[in-house]
Amino acid sequence: MAKLVSINPYTEEINAEFDAFTFDQCTAAVDRARRYLPEWQVLSVAERAGLMKSLIATLRKKKNFCAQIITKEMGKPIRQAVAEIEKCILLCEYYGRNSHKFLQDDIVATGAARSYITFEPLGVILGIMPWNFPFWQVFRFVIPTIIAGNACLLKHASNVPIAAMEIERLFIEAGCPKSIFQTLLADAGTAGQLIEEDKVDGVSFTGSLAAGSEIGMLAGKKIKKLVLELGGSDPFIVLDDADVAGAALSAVQARTANTGQSCIAAKRFIVMEAVAAEFQERFLANLRALKMGNPIDDETDLGPMARKDQVQILGAQLADALSKGAKVAYGPEPPAGKRFFFQPAMATEVTSDMRVLSEEVFGPIAPIIVAGDEQEIIELANATQFGLGASIWSRNIQRAEELSRYVEAGFIAVNSIVKSDPRLPFGGIKKSGVGRELSRYGLLEFVNVKTVVVGRPGNDQAVLRNGLSDS
Repeated sequence: MAKLVSINPYTEEINAEFDAFTFDQCTAAVDRARRYLPEWQVLSVAERAGLMKSLIATLRKKKNFCAQIITKEMGKPIRQAVAEIEKCILLCEYYGRNSHKFLQDDIVATGAARSYITFEPLGVILGIMPWNFPFWQVFRFVIPTIIAGNACLLKHASNVPIAAMEIERLFIEAGCPKSIFQTLLADAGTAGQLIEEDKVDGVSFTGSLAAGSEIGMLAGKKIKKLVLELGGSDPFIVLDDADVAGAALSAVQARTANTGQSCIAAKRFIVMEAVAAEFQERFLANLRALKMGNPIDDETDLGPMARKDQVQILGAQLADALSKGAKVAYGPEPPAGKRFFFQPAMATEVTSDMRVLSEEVFGPIAPIIVAGDEQEIIELANATQFGLGASIWSRNIQRAEELSRYVEAGFIAVNSIVKSDPRLPFGGIKKSGVGRELSRYGLLEFVNVKTVVVGRPGNDQAVLRNGLSDS
């Protein structure tokens, strides 16, 4: 039987091992969800959203415990792990307050006796979630989906099974019916089989482009509603009138948060020539000031990579840049003998044929590109298959906002780093994905937007006489 193994990236010791669920176990979970769904859907939106109060209380009580799970299972520095749980609380508060108005019938005047749009749940939704934000990614999928009246099945990343089980436990402790949210300790093949054999009614996937393409093909074949968030190669744009010191400080934060393992991390730094030398100097100084070490230590800024293979991938990407003429300067050295660590690096004199620009770099490598003018900035920013986020730095807000209209991305931050917010829709264009999470837009992804028209007696005959029918 296949095993799911949780490894502490800092100690390299096994936290725990679990037998993977069989397909029969997964389908039994689907059946449980379908049996209970009528009872869940008959509740009002306010009653379903009422679960948020107890869930918030449970999260607050177990905040530090959950943060330690994150740190021990995927290596996130503990301060950032605590912040992740706090962000889950904010999301629960937001949907607890707003879901009722988001899902109210939308009345439309059409000349009929009554016309309105109603928002009804789709059924059982499968979430295939990544390891880099093991609680936040799950919460931003599950909370709006279950409040809308659906049931959720979680297939979490195979290296964070303890987090996956604890999330289910949190929901149960908070009073969520067990059948409405269930964790499936399944492998990728079993999750794909659930889609292929028509067991679920929709799929939300966050992860790599390659895996997302496979999930998209399976869902498309079965005509399943699908949300994909597939990562990015976000440009961090510094104009010649920017506050360079502030931009360089934020740039390091944007590149190294979660040890660079974030889809919305700044991954390409496009700097105008007039300020390029100063930016590089300040960026490197800020990078070298970071503390790398044990992620359970409150003072640690950079922990290990979540998996050893990530270290190998990053090493190959940086070696490719060096072999093609890039100049590389390094940040703090990893602790001796720790194989899951990767030394952060700033690369200059990079070219488009280097992997650090042509691929998504999921770790702390910062390629810096020098641009002559705004037209070149736009061309460089859009020279990627991805379109998730971007940030623009300038003292002239009007100039930055005007430039933002030409940058191909789902999210633009001006004089700020890109970060998701429960109140704002989140998602990308191009190969960064389809659909949106968060805000009202995310809540409406897994509902049937149903139109209802109540006619007036004799009105249909009048419509036909006037030649207004569709046929």
